[in-house]
Amino acid sequence: MDRIQKITPNPKNYVVLHRLIVSSLVLLLSCTATSCEQTPPLISRLAKDLNTSLYTITIKADKSPLLLDIAGSLVWSTCPPPSAQSTVACGSGKCGGVASQQCPRNCLHVDGGQLGESGSGCACASNPVSRQCSTAGLTSFAMSANATDGAMELPPEESFAVLGACAPDSLPRSLPAGVTGVAGFSRRPLSLPSQLAAQRGFGGKFALCLPVFAIFGDSPVNLTAPGQAPGYVDYTTVIPYTPLLTNPANPAGYYIPVKGISVSWHEADAQAVLPSAALELDPGAGTGGVVLSTATPYMIMRPDVYEPFAKAFDVAFTRGRNVPATSVERVPAPKPFEICYNAGFMRLKRPSAYDVPRIQLELGAGATWKNWTLYGDNYLVKVDGALCLGILPTGPGGMPVDGEPAVVIGAKQLENNLLVFDLEKQVLGFSMLLDFALSSCTSSNFFRN
Repeated sequence: MDRIQKITPNPKNYVVLHRLIVSSLVLLLSCTATSCEQTPPLISRLAKDLNTSLYTITIKADKSPLLLDIAGSLVWSTCPPPSAQSTVACGSGKCGGVASQQCPRNCLHVDGGQLGESGSGCACASNPVSRQCSTAGLTSFAMSANATDGAMELPPEESFAVLGACAPDSLPRSLPAGVTGVAGFSRRPLSLPSQLAAQRGFGGKFALCLPVFAIFGDSPVNLTAPGQAPGYVDYTTVIPYTPLLTNPANPAGYYIPVKGISVSWHEADAQAVLPSAALELDPGAGTGGVVLSTATPYMIMRPDVYEPFAKAFDVAFTRGRNVPATSVERVPAPKPFEICYNAGFMRLKRPSAYDVPRIQLELGAGATWKNWTLYGDNYLVKVDGALCLGILPTGPGGMPVDGEPAVVIGAKQLENNLLVFDLEKQVLGFSMLLDFALSSCTSSNFFRN
């Protein structure tokens, strides 16, 4: 009897098909080589929501804010009734390319649907805060922003469109008040930076300086610099850079190579004694590594990383507070925090900041600087008169992002820190806390016209 051969589809074929379809879709909104010549970068305002410590961007033409999600794959928002909003037919090749990006793992579908089901939308709108998602129809959103020369925003305001998804009204409910959706900033082809790069031909570069501005395109970023004439310097030329890594299990995420963590204060230094390869990204398993997140307010560490870190912090604190002597003491920590102190830390004069331990993320191969240093304002949170570490162990729900990373660098750690993403070179520029360069994200002249 003839043997019956079971034919199994090759996933690689779907990946290739997906890339071809999505590339064709983005090109529909892209410009030609001649129309993109001399196209200036764009700048958009950001804001911090004080109730959630998350960040929003106002770039939609109707001025409704969107949550800034650095790992988001696309732009989504609530929309007018279907009769007032045109969508892409789900049976089309364009829609199929978007659907193949898939939803985050373990997300709860608020509409009960799944991609590809009859009558469902063809895109996946994901809320990174609530870990909920929904099938959504693909549409075009009107956007507006000003051009910039790296020193200020330039009139007039420009109008353009990006592809995005219409989500149900229930999906944004856990987001900051007034926010209607999410602006994804990942390296995926339908993220906001990727679409603008394709449309305007200014390469795979963008910069963030939370909570003030986002710049799309290859642009200088002029901030104040003491002793420099005329007082401003292009920080993109002086900050260190580190390679960006990719996790196949979370291809939208921005990972950086970190090999160790240490804490120093005055004359005391303490190394976190971590398990072997605790911080390494395992591309085969799709786990581990250190990833950036603007949808997570504070840094989160896997327990095998957090416990040695907390011990090292306590050692540096105990030894360092005697040089000079201070009145700092541990106090009970309100949830979700684990480590809190009274307000006995002395203050520095330049910059005006608490004299507290410094946390060093020791960078791996390829970085142009040894450490990414976290100063007090990048990890201390004021709670009821106490100062708490905005660095937490993984909670009962697990890591808030896909890929089970070892460490999630949260929004608090990224604030007032110029970040320059160069996706062509696959590197990330980081200024560290600008206060210690006697500068800040607000020291720019961008919005002073």
